[in-house]
Amino acid sequence: MMMRMRRSMASFLQIPDDDKGYDLNLFCVPKHYEEDLESVLIPHGLIMDRTECLARNIVEDMGGCPVVALCVLKGAYKFFADLLDYIKALNQNSDQSVPLTVDFITLKSYRNESTADVKVVGEEELSALTGKNVLIVEDIVETGRTMETLLSLLNKYNPKAVKVVSLLVKRTPRSCGYRPDYIGFEVPDKFLVGYALDYNEHFRDLNHVCILNENGKEKYKK
Repeated sequence: MMMRMRRSMASFLQIPDDDKGYDLNLFCVPKHYEEDLESVLIPHGLIMDRTECLARNIVEDMGGCPVVALCVLKGAYKFFADLLDYIKALNQNSDQSVPLTVDFITLKSYRNESTADVKVVGEEELSALTGKNVLIVEDIVETGRTMETLLSLLNKYNPKAVKVVSLLVKRTPRSCGYRPDYIGFEVPDKFLVGYALDYNEHFRDLNHVCILNENGKEKYKK
């Protein structure tokens, strides 16, 4: 069976450009990061609620179709784990279910700033996706060029169908126009960390999605 798409366009929760986020004092934030963050933009509870909703949409659209869930490492690992937990719960408790297998891919696209240079680690393993339905799970789409590169590369191995779910899509003039099939949040063009989004490998251990301040950028700059 091939995956089907019922929605003409992805729905999402839009966070306005002028949203300053929430005061750090209102949330549990690791002490070692308090001076590096401007605010909490998306609290963990809201992330989880949107992730559950995305899982429901995916099961509705793909119910009955065997799917390979492909996690883009490293940033998507928390979103990937939580999304699959919700899909598994729906598989057990609803009339529709999605037979799942999992796989992982590592992309190297930037260090401090986004660039068009994208490298796929373990590209030869993509051949295992030939003839299969694939759900790519990404943490954030910024310019969109990284995902376009991955989709073009994946297409060489002739999967049956490919859909993309991203927790975040950044609203930026640098965007090439690419939009995932499923979106959790559309966010302002700010430097975001937490919930496995990193800055030079730091902040992955932060539960919330937060805005990084200038002190944090300088402190963890390579």
